[in-house]
Amino acid sequence: MNRQSDSKRAARGGCPPLFTERLESWGRLRSGLTQVARPELSSHLRGILAARTSKKVLGFGRGLSYGDACINTGNVTVKFNSLDHLLTFDPGKGILTCEAGITLEEIIRAVLPHGWFLPVTPGTCYPTIGGCFAADVHGKNHHVDGSLARHIRWIEILTASGKFARCSRKKDRDLFLATAGGMGLTGLIYRLSLKLKRVHTGYVYAERIRVHSLREMMDVIEVGDADWEYSVSWLDGAAPDREMGRGEIILGRHAEPEQLSFKRRSSPFIIRTRPGISLPVTSPVSLVGSLSTRLFNSLYLRRSGSRRKRREIIPWNIFFYPLDAVREWNRLYGRKGFVQYQFVAPDEAGYSAVGLALQICQRSGHIPSLAVLKRLGEKEGLLSFPMPGWTLALDMPVRHGLFRMLDELDRIVIDHGGRVYLAKDARLSPGSFRAMYPSFPEWLEVKRRVDPEDVFSSDMSRRLAMNREEAD
Repeated sequence: MNRQSDSKRAARGGCPPLFTERLESWGRLRSGLTQVARPELSSHLRGILAARTSKKVLGFGRGLSYGDACINTGNVTVKFNSLDHLLTFDPGKGILTCEAGITLEEIIRAVLPHGWFLPVTPGTCYPTIGGCFAADVHGKNHHVDGSLARHIRWIEILTASGKFARCSRKKDRDLFLATAGGMGLTGLIYRLSLKLKRVHTGYVYAERIRVHSLREMMDVIEVGDADWEYSVSWLDGAAPDREMGRGEIILGRHAEPEQLSFKRRSSPFIIRTRPGISLPVTSPVSLVGSLSTRLFNSLYLRRSGSRRKRREIIPWNIFFYPLDAVREWNRLYGRKGFVQYQFVAPDEAGYSAVGLALQICQRSGHIPSLAVLKRLGEKEGLLSFPMPGWTLALDMPVRHGLFRMLDELDRIVIDHGGRVYLAKDARLSPGSFRAMYPSFPEWLEVKRRVDPEDVFSSDMSRRLAMNREEAD
């Protein structure tokens, strides 16, 4: 991470060189050849638009979208790896200004020693802050603090006109709300200003609760959400009907110094972290299947022991990002890849929708290798995923019959008034998308105003016909 400003970076203006690359989504299900540009200055962004001819343009952070939202086959992809500078940071007020290509991990490393943390974070620290705003990510604290957009003071975005616009909830509000969750389709997000969360240690005080049914899990989560800042639960997707929904709830809040051991209290922000294990190659076949999933779930439940409740102090990286301990873990799913199907259903429909989804997975034989349940709060952007209700995320390897089963889940989600998370979607139909996102016509009005020629596009937007009023 470099803190230099544009004026201190020596580089030519205009369009940077374009190189043809094949980019792949995190789920390894979608990929495409694209012309890649690596800008180092804001003027490079303008140059890319000026030189694009008839090609469409899409910003690209670290490629951690599970589906095709980050793929722009046959067009131009703008990689933000070099636009990753922390520009200003006020350690007294917790206000940070940065370029869009800086990662969440880089922000945490810079601000945590001063007693600040991200106000919202997804389950990995490797995405860019610009990509997180484009997806309007949520975290384990959405029921309390909402999604990332709530904590962004303003963004600076390059629109199709070739001009930079600074927008917020007060200035050009409609563009701000169309960009939050708009998956990069309103322009290239260049800079952001973020209000951080004050913390007093780098640890989390957590409580683990073992539950034996879906009803018990949801009841305990509802009670816990009143007292705990963070809440997430793991479900055994292979559990028999009588124990469907059994698993473990993890509640947490940032630890105070007096809750730490004497040794940790002397340096409460210093966490010794080890480099994550990296999988060197992609397995030719999926190493994740029904048998391995049942074995893992059984071992996980056994590890949690017989006690119903356990309390512990956990370093921030382990609590928020347990999967980051294994880099490139998506390679475990083999060359065919995997799908993470994440949906949300309103509070009153949550138990029915989640229960039916788990039953259908069991009946079809597509046992989720990972199943995570959380509660969500209010929506922010026009195409933001969250709504007040319950969200279930299911990881499943790609094999015969999976997409047919997911079509069935789509119908359940629509019937229950819910929607699927676009940042993780790879196969939703235009009709289902419109049924799930009733604010799409309002978003489309803003899109047509700021991008009338549909300059900003992606494989996802073309699949979902997001540049047209009606599905093909």
